[in-house]
Amino acid sequence: MKRLISALYATLFLCLSGTSVCFAKAETVSGTGFYFDTVITIKLTAENADELLQGCMDLCQHLEDTFSAQKEGAELYQLNHRQSEKVEVSDELASCIDRALEFSQMSGGAFDLTILPLRQIWDFEGKQGLTALEYYGEEAKEKSLVPTESEIQDALSRVDYSRVHLDGNTVSFDRKDTMIDLGGIAKGWISSALKEYLKEEGCESACINLGGNVTTVGLKENGKNWTIGIQTPFSLRGEILTAVKAEPDHCIISSGTYERYFEEDGVLYHHILDPRSGYPAEVGLSQVSMVGMDDAACDALATIGLVLGREDFEKMMEENGREEEVLFTDEDLAFSWFNDGGEHERQ
Repeated sequence: MKRLISALYATLFLCLSGTSVCFAKAETVSGTGFYFDTVITIKLTAENADELLQGCMDLCQHLEDTFSAQKEGAELYQLNHRQSEKVEVSDELASCIDRALEFSQMSGGAFDLTILPLRQIWDFEGKQGLTALEYYGEEAKEKSLVPTESEIQDALSRVDYSRVHLDGNTVSFDRKDTMIDLGGIAKGWISSALKEYLKEEGCESACINLGGNVTTVGLKENGKNWTIGIQTPFSLRGEILTAVKAEPDHCIISSGTYERYFEEDGVLYHHILDPRSGYPAEVGLSQVSMVGMDDAACDALATIGLVLGREDFEKMMEENGREEEVLFTDEDLAFSWFNDGGEHERQ
């Protein structure tokens, strides 16, 4: 948790700096909460700022109760524990599943919304920072934190996005044991929903940070573009690798191998799993950051980049006409841009 909070505040430092208010009769407020297994911070400027901030927090609670695969009672949890092959779902869940299917298909399964069985056996959240002895207890001294090959193959047999079908608000499954995990796209979908809500309510300036997924509304309260810091991977103090000037209503979303991981026998195992192999992706990258206006797309694409690797990811982006800017960070922390038009300084 200390690492998470340190990284979050490093990301927020540039995003939330400045206190002057330039909008007539408006005030600037900020609030912090814990949703989606992370610390979130929202800063906004509006005439009814307190009301809008509470509205954002209420929306976060509602969407957590919609998209969580772990929280009993959440709509997605109930969908995964269904008793029928066809289930009617809410507009929000149908929309997010639709986007997840879109990027599952676009990536050829490098992103797969049915990855939950794999995530469950790897359990990075539960194993973070622990040894096998600490995790399993005295009676399991020789047990590894890494799942066995048979466990991985069994989980892989249940991972296949083509077994999920969406028709309007009806989700149908080809197999009873197929389960959905929206963790690779939900925060992007949610930040986009928060952005839309604030704009509809007349908010002209906001910065929304969902644990490192940053999206903006308009300009800062002083009339300038938001400056968003991107974290240096594996930095204990949340140091900034580089900073990006965010155009109004743009997002900067990063995915990295440093977010959740454990080490065993000198090998680092991270949470960016390749749904095709069942193991953590190994493509020589430690972080992929996306800049664009479609938050859900940027969220999914950041993960896809870490699974495909730079060359195949760039090819996929070009073949699908994707115009989002991409910042690749190598394992040695060298970084470079793609699709940026030469606007960003390169290292």
